[in-house]
Amino acid sequence: MLYSALFIGVVLIVIMNKLTQAFKLSSTLGLLGQISASLVIIMIGNLEVSHISLGNHFELGYLTVPFTFLLLLSFTNVMNIEKVQNPSILLLPFVSLVFFSIAALFIGHPFVLITGICSSLTLMFILLYGYFTGKVFVGRTLTTSIGFIIAVLSISLIETSIVTIYIPLFTLTLPFTLYYLIQDKITNVQSITVSFLTAILFGVLMYIVPFNTIWYFIAGLTSILVITQFSSKYRFI
Repeated sequence: MLYSALFIGVVLIVIMNKLTQAFKLSSTLGLLGQISASLVIIMIGNLEVSHISLGNHFELGYLTVPFTFLLLLSFTNVMNIEKVQNPSILLLPFVSLVFFSIAALFIGHPFVLITGICSSLTLMFILLYGYFTGKVFVGRTLTTSIGFIIAVLSISLIETSIVTIYIPLFTLTLPFTLYYLIQDKITNVQSITVSFLTAILFGVLMYIVPFNTIWYFIAGLTSILVITQFSSKYRFI
């Protein structure tokens, strides 16, 4: 049932985005598409995060649906871009989907494994087609759809183990944030390359370094970046 719910959700997002672009409507319509798609996943797909296990088992109770809903919307909009982008930007979600598939293989989650492999192969086809023809441009409809698929995969794995939330955070959210920060400072290809390598680095580190260590590294790096912005010599924001 979750496969059908995911398909319906993606169709809703595509239709709403296309209507918004065709009739130059408010972006609120696109948000309504995301909300509708998220509700389809929760109500028809029966996908929700009902508890969190961090040493102790914590039941969410009445917060189950709102928490799941907010997670779906948050991860969906990680890739929500305003301007048309080069297809190479798809390297970032491609890395994320590959690591989702690897995690699903180890955990034994067939839905995430199958969906992750199919989605990553689709992105690979788009990347190759765009590279050889130069006719592919990535817009909001595609990026939002990919973001929604990754959001559903994230919830599916979080439902099994809360630590899997590190996958979308470190292989998608962090690289995209880095891309937004540096895209105006260096060339587009360079910014995508740096973000792509960052996604791979943290994706690999998740399997060989304790999660707490990675968090300390992120916190330390963020602190250093914030401090350097007070000096015009090192400022890049």
